[in-house]
Amino acid sequence: MRSQDYMDLEYNYGAHNYKPIPVVIDRAERVWVWDVEGKRYLDMLSSYSALNHGHRHPKIIEALERQLQKVTLTSRAFYNSVLGLFEEKLAKFAGYEKVLPMNTGAEAVESALKIARKWAYYKRNIPMNEGNIIALEGNFHGRTITIISFSTEHQYKDGFGPYTPGFKIAPFGDARALENLIDDRTLAILVEPIQGEGGVRVPPQGYLAELRRIATKHRILLMFDEIQTGLGRTGKMFAWQWEDAKPDVLILGKALGGGIYPVSAVLANNDVMDVLTPGDHGSTFGGNPLAAAVGMAAIDVLVEEKLDERARTLGEYFMNQLKHIKSDYVKEIRGKGLLIGIEIKKEFGTARPFCEKLAQMGILCKETHEQVIRFAPPLVIEKEEIDWALERIERVLTEPVHVQAKIARSI
Repeated sequence: MRSQDYMDLEYNYGAHNYKPIPVVIDRAERVWVWDVEGKRYLDMLSSYSALNHGHRHPKIIEALERQLQKVTLTSRAFYNSVLGLFEEKLAKFAGYEKVLPMNTGAEAVESALKIARKWAYYKRNIPMNEGNIIALEGNFHGRTITIISFSTEHQYKDGFGPYTPGFKIAPFGDARALENLIDDRTLAILVEPIQGEGGVRVPPQGYLAELRRIATKHRILLMFDEIQTGLGRTGKMFAWQWEDAKPDVLILGKALGGGIYPVSAVLANNDVMDVLTPGDHGSTFGGNPLAAAVGMAAIDVLVEEKLDERARTLGEYFMNQLKHIKSDYVKEIRGKGLLIGIEIKKEFGTARPFCEKLAQMGILCKETHEQVIRFAPPLVIEKEEIDWALERIERVLTEPVHVQAKIARSI
């Protein structure tokens, strides 16, 4: 079958909730993928940072295969011989006392919201069912009904109401405006240290530390969604470490599964997590032995290969080289570590045609918030591979306007 045949199958039988770049990936290894015709591409998206370790990392594959030969699923109705080991490793790695294992990022966010609410009602004596949580303009935490209820993106909400109440929205990057929203019913602040889906928006220096100060002052929980920014992506194991702004609740996912299996988790200390009692919350697959084995291997590889340090060094190089490109199309280049966004000026259309052209040249990336090209390659990428990408990125960003217009018309 040809690529078009596979695309037609998805179009004919799948829900139309995605608009993929027209490339059909058939196999992958480390930072490279191949389509069904055998053309090679450099993966510069990493499945939205789920592939920090690269595709099919041999140590993680080995851990998966080893566990497959023993037991894969038990449910939490019973203990299994892997989960406790994973929880201990993750808790010590991240610096928390307790771990709640889940599967997807959205599940972990939902779990954190439940924990925060029950903590507020039973530990802070906020009147039952009257608490509010402050989220940020431009946020993206998933697509469940509750999560889209505090989204500021019209499309994410359109047609899916009624919405879950109990949320306030603060401007992104403005700590004073956020503090002004706090009242005697506020129980938590939910923040992405860098907004990835929101367009790789980086807050002002000191913002995270100021949120930590505000949360402590008002005795509310600071919750960081590090599903995309965590596990080495920004050049630190966790983005909060750039400002020593450790949150009360840390939410992880994506790369915790090593690019192989869905693994997510909520982390907190005992005084927060102990509000959960048997029957309060659960998941059939959350904490299954296969996920636990993969999660442990993913952590080991992050530490052994110092992927955070690689992201910091190579990210600085990549961003500096991008900023040397003289392009009329580019409004701004921003990011941290190997999470980088190039914002295209609106007068030149959206970022989509640029991503399409890059795909034609062997680089896979994706637009976000219409105007931003997001680059987030696996953290195992080599400098020479970044240089290979830079040559092609420069060509696309410096082609004449009429060439870009032709690209846009062809899509």
